[in-house]
Amino acid sequence: MTSLVTTSRDPRVDAYIARSADFARPILEYVRARVHEACPDVEETIKWGMPTFVYAGSILCGMAAFKQHASFGFWKHALVVGDGSPAEGMGSFGKLSSVADLPAKRQLLAYLKRAARLNEQGVRTPAARKAATPKPLPEVPADFAAALHGNAAAKTAFEHFAPSHRREYLEWILDAKREETRARRIAQAVEWLAEGKSRNWKYENC
Repeated sequence: MTSLVTTSRDPRVDAYIARSADFARPILEYVRARVHEACPDVEETIKWGMPTFVYAGSILCGMAAFKQHASFGFWKHALVVGDGSPAEGMGSFGKLSSVADLPAKRQLLAYLKRAARLNEQGVRTPAARKAATPKPLPEVPADFAAALHGNAAAKTAFEHFAPSHRREYLEWILDAKREETRARRIAQAVEWLAEGKSRNWKYENC
């Protein structure tokens, strides 16, 4: 577990920069200077083995050096820079090989000040939304498929319906407990489908 150093400059960050590759040191020093320029009350620490800047009780941004590139990114990237992500590498601006790969000083300071305001306002990092995995459609039972095959209009309508409408018919038929009920539902389904109606067409205009 890491702890914050009370001084504005953390000697561990000095050491991190000193042991970084020659190309990376100017980038890290520049980023560090801009962070302190935009947010004088920022605190430095090391998190996950990388220099991290904390302000108003929350992470503001962080930087890192690798063998062939460096990176710099905002904790609330989407709220500061926008939803787009860099094409390569971690951080907000992709793989950095020189200071020139960063936004212009004026723009970078504007981003930093925006990030600081978000922390002051207590805005949380947006939670990543998980894409819902669509539930697979039930397989069309043989008796229903045969009934559709015998009515071209019903078959065409069923095949062109949205998956949700097809599911309503399939589950209605498959949920029948008795053979007679199932046969009656299949006949009714074919009739409604031939007229282009969904399973719950009676309620669509209620």
